[in-house]
Amino acid sequence: MKTITFYVLALLCLAATKLTAQESFEKRASAIANNIEAITKQQKDSLKMEVEAVNLQLENNQITPAAADAKKQELAQMRAKNIEDKVAIEEQKLSDLVKDKVDGNVKEDGYKGFSVRYKTGAKCDTCKVKEVVYKRTTSQFVFALGVNRALIDDKADDSYKWRSDFYEWGVTWNTRLAKNNNLLHAKYGLSLQYNNLRADNDQVFAIDGNKTILVDTDRNIDVARLRYVNIVVPAHLEFDFTKKKVTGERTYFPSHKSLRIGLGGYVGANIKEKQIIKYRNEDGNDVKSRTKGDYNVNDFVYGVSGYIGYREISLYAKYDLQPIFANNEIDQNNLSLGIRFDFN
Repeated sequence: MKTITFYVLALLCLAATKLTAQESFEKRASAIANNIEAITKQQKDSLKMEVEAVNLQLENNQITPAAADAKKQELAQMRAKNIEDKVAIEEQKLSDLVKDKVDGNVKEDGYKGFSVRYKTGAKCDTCKVKEVVYKRTTSQFVFALGVNRALIDDKADDSYKWRSDFYEWGVTWNTRLAKNNNLLHAKYGLSLQYNNLRADNDQVFAIDGNKTILVDTDRNIDVARLRYVNIVVPAHLEFDFTKKKVTGERTYFPSHKSLRIGLGGYVGANIKEKQIIKYRNEDGNDVKSRTKGDYNVNDFVYGVSGYIGYREISLYAKYDLQPIFANNEIDQNNLSLGIRFDFN
């Protein structure tokens, strides 16, 4: 993931001094994840208390059912907006952190990746031999994209278009498990998953009580897309078939140079949802609307995932074991298929 540029020896001391002032990448990423989790929990807990207060007013006949529903919708939109605004700040921090990591401006807890040192030969003081030293733990920037399918009893729900899609980005750490064998690695990290479901047949997503349904419209709908974003902690057991390297008396174990297979899963939380609708009105003008709020997407997400590929590129699949929507009578589980990139 890190590109190392070798400067003249006079600048190495200056670079080392700069590194000592840098804050750990792992600590900063962990702090951002904790902030997002705390923001989501606090806003949803507050919404739950506010909804309970509205229900109490309804039970005491202080407001009408219609007014209660309107108030709940208003509160849900307000809390969703709070989550989006606050999480957006943390997402920007994470994006900046990843950029700093790619630029080599962030150190890690314990050196990871590979280093280069210079050795002076015994017979020639001016001759310098470059020796690459591979470390046991490396880090990667991960990006994946592909298609989503909502499954009911293992069959695709034809209410959604095949253009439903997903993309994911994050960071991972890859640790070789055996000291003297390169096959087994533990791969773990932090990712944001952006899932999109696109309604078909000129339908749009709507809330019916505490359920999410598709309703017909009187328009020709170009796009009716529900996007929900999850922050997850993925973990995989990776089989890396990269061969070891032997140089003289030394044996090295490089990674991501051959066939790789990963099997594992992920756990996390939903942090925001919104619907995007595009259509052409009676005047022939293109209209685009965005509705942010609670579409009853499950707060907690967990699933299984795997990949198989060569070097940085893999075929990737993930499957949410929890239903997409929390209270619907028929469970729909999301299956994602796509391509994954792991950049060292």
